[in-house]
Amino acid sequence: MTSLILVFIATLVIAKACDGFEVAADYLGRNMSDGVKGATINAIGSSTPELFATFIFLFLFNETTGFAGGIGTTAGSAVFNTMVIPALSILVALKMFKIRGVKVSKKVILRDGLMLIAAEFILIVTIGERLEWWHGMMLMLLYVGYAGILFFSMSPKLESDDDNKEEEEDDDNEEAYVQSNRLLSFFKLELEDAIIAGNKLQNSNAWLLLGISTTFIALACYILVYGCETFGHALGIQGYFVAVILAAAASSVPDTILSMKDAKKGNYDDAVANALGSNIFDICFALGLPLFLYTLMYGAIIIPKEVVGDITELRILLLILTIGSFLIFFFGSSMGKIKAYMLLSFYVLFTIYIVSRAYAFGWSQPIADFLHAIQSHLQ
Repeated sequence: MTSLILVFIATLVIAKACDGFEVAADYLGRNMSDGVKGATINAIGSSTPELFATFIFLFLFNETTGFAGGIGTTAGSAVFNTMVIPALSILVALKMFKIRGVKVSKKVILRDGLMLIAAEFILIVTIGERLEWWHGMMLMLLYVGYAGILFFSMSPKLESDDDNKEEEEDDDNEEAYVQSNRLLSFFKLELEDAIIAGNKLQNSNAWLLLGISTTFIALACYILVYGCETFGHALGIQGYFVAVILAAAASSVPDTILSMKDAKKGNYDDAVANALGSNIFDICFALGLPLFLYTLMYGAIIIPKEVVGDITELRILLLILTIGSFLIFFFGSSMGKIKAYMLLSFYVLFTIYIVSRAYAFGWSQPIADFLHAIQSHLQ
């Protein structure tokens, strides 16, 4: 029970810290277009829980369960991001704007969807029983190339007159803000009020707000990982399986909040790009950086065959579900309720399968054998 309370507290802290992060990300990405803000600033910042969770799993626990827990969190989060977040964003938009469907740029879907599939394929064919520093370097360089393509193809967006008017109104209201509220705001995790304090938002305080929000998210991740580990021990299952469902869903809270808020604003490209871009960051950087640093410091990681088997199943399943989701996104003129419920159904089936593997239910073994057969053909 205590472990679940810790997970709940960590999730609340992550959710609250996201509010300040969103304000800073919106400002810093105000001149970005074509879903680039969602795929970069939003995606990187909202993926810090997966990055820190992998660091904690890897450095505070032994290398075998540590890296398995990291893959479990990032891959489980990727499934959540690809299916649950776009589905919820669609349903929110349909309800708010009383429309039958939302349109997402085919350019965004092709760019981020195909890059995500490529990253997952590379993860499958390169990660095995022995992990070296170059595995982590390769994954990080893959993301650097992706980010370079995004910024190279981006067309700048100029600030509108409305933005200038809002800034003038902010200037008029600055004197009315009570400075003594800052400390109380920090305790309530209302980070925007605590840091901006009624002042005009600019690059310096926006970056400060982004950094402090990220720090709170990182601290919450330590509590999250500890809670998942103890919960796994209490249930008598590997922490890896808890990470795939519980830690992955909790660490995806920032992505969910940011994408749903973008959907409420009608920014459907950013809503989807944030979810898909977060997955690319998770696979390439949230796994690559901790793996690179750990192997440089302590040498190669050797993962036992039974653990590799679990990881193999998850990676192949992630690739299959991602391809299925990509086809749902790409075909058709818009995204409506049917597609949203299809995505949610995929996630429910994924969760059922992971739970069944954790408890070694017999019906799941043929599926596992099929996934291993795919792996053997790819490698």
